[in-house]
Amino acid sequence: MDVIGPRGSISLLHIPEPILERILKLLSPQELVRMSEVCTCLRDNCRSDSLWEVHINQKWGGVIGDVAFKEWQWHITAAKEKELNQLNKEINQKGSLGPFNGTWPMLYLRSYVEDCSHLNSSLSKSLMALYFSLENGKFWFPAQVFMGVFVRDALLRYDSKTDNFQARLQSGGWHMMATNVQWDKVRAPPVDTLPYVRYVSDCLPELKPGDHIEIQRRYRRETSYDWCYAIIGHMDSCNENEKLCSCGHSDTLMLEFKQYSEGSRMRRVKLQRNGEEYEEPSGCYGGIRKLRSEEEIQRWEKHVPLRRTTVNIPLQVGFNNVLH
Repeated sequence: MDVIGPRGSISLLHIPEPILERILKLLSPQELVRMSEVCTCLRDNCRSDSLWEVHINQKWGGVIGDVAFKEWQWHITAAKEKELNQLNKEINQKGSLGPFNGTWPMLYLRSYVEDCSHLNSSLSKSLMALYFSLENGKFWFPAQVFMGVFVRDALLRYDSKTDNFQARLQSGGWHMMATNVQWDKVRAPPVDTLPYVRYVSDCLPELKPGDHIEIQRRYRRETSYDWCYAIIGHMDSCNENEKLCSCGHSDTLMLEFKQYSEGSRMRRVKLQRNGEEYEEPSGCYGGIRKLRSEEEIQRWEKHVPLRRTTVNIPLQVGFNNVLH
């Protein structure tokens, strides 16, 4: 590509590397693809991970995290292993790679790639391939979805026609599907813990009244955990006097789920501070994450407003049973 200057034509390739890189950073993903088709040299520059990392963070940074990147690398590695050549042929016929792992009742969703034949190419190593696999909806990646009063683990893929997501999860032995899941309902998993595994808490000794947390909860021991929002409250015997309060040193934690009405058995729950799974009439409780940023707290409060009256909240809002 030549540019006409005051002294005649100047090749874009004669521009110093730092300046060329700054120019390429101004291009959109589609413009980078077109530029990569000009010549071999520009192809390598336009596929640079440093460029595509910016575009991935700008568009997908809020919904994919380390877990999704790890899964993407797993698919690339699996596709390249020689002993999987025959398996890849079979998988390509089905149109997916790595849909589910585990056995019932510990079946869990992790990720999969539709039409994985391209993963054997050199392009698959680049973040450019990840960007367009996300953009085209070929990569079902692990994420979490706000559903009623819970956050639930799911597999998601982007739907460019609606600029929303499709979500798939496993619940009660059925594969569930949702469409038109909006961006603000999706978050990257904050921890790399499988849905049926109890999260190992690192904040239990420091928890005190007023701290905002999210805690794993499931209705039966054979099902996967969801995450729900709570605030550490005072014990019944405490007069809530800041100078006299000793709740922060108690072996018992009082959890207040203010999304439930006063009088509900779900409103206040006592748990032992030792972090072991504890079974209450309202369910089994697992690990606790302390919410340390105002942004996380505000997001929970946006999706899980405080409630003053008893409300029956469906646990599978907007999901339809589908067989796969």
